[in-house]
Amino acid sequence: MIAETVCSAVSAAGLGIAVVTAYRKRYLSAARIAAYSLVPIGLVMTGIVGWLSDTAFSPTAWAGFGVLGAAWLLFAGTRAVERRRGGTRAERRAARGAARTDAVAPAASAPSLGAGKSPATRAPAPPAGKTSADDFSDIEAILKKHGI
Repeated sequence: MIAETVCSAVSAAGLGIAVVTAYRKRYLSAARIAAYSLVPIGLVMTGIVGWLSDTAFSPTAWAGFGVLGAAWLLFAGTRAVERRRGGTRAERRAARGAARTDAVAPAASAPSLGAGKSPATRAPAPPAGKTSADDFSDIEAILKKHGI
């Protein structure tokens, strides 16, 4: 008698928590909590808690099996939805965070054009008389042309 009361209280508390979770618009978690909370009352109703009672012909026991079946369907349904969405909420959040931080391809530090040209096929070096100041004069000319 005490075991049935305790299982009923645990189920009622679990269903209350499921309602609060659903109120917070976390329906998948609420359905899973509801499934967990239906298990103790289902076990009581099937007679597993008090196995010595007549289980085979008890309508309450068969109703308990129905409740266990409903709990199993909730488990299976939430797992199917979770797989379709692509993992748990934490996994989706981690994937979203990784997508934001990966602005550059992972191998971007490696040269994308291969090993490069051999020294014989490279462009010729600038004449020896030309210094880096001459390069800056070209840049200054371009900047003046654009009014900068």
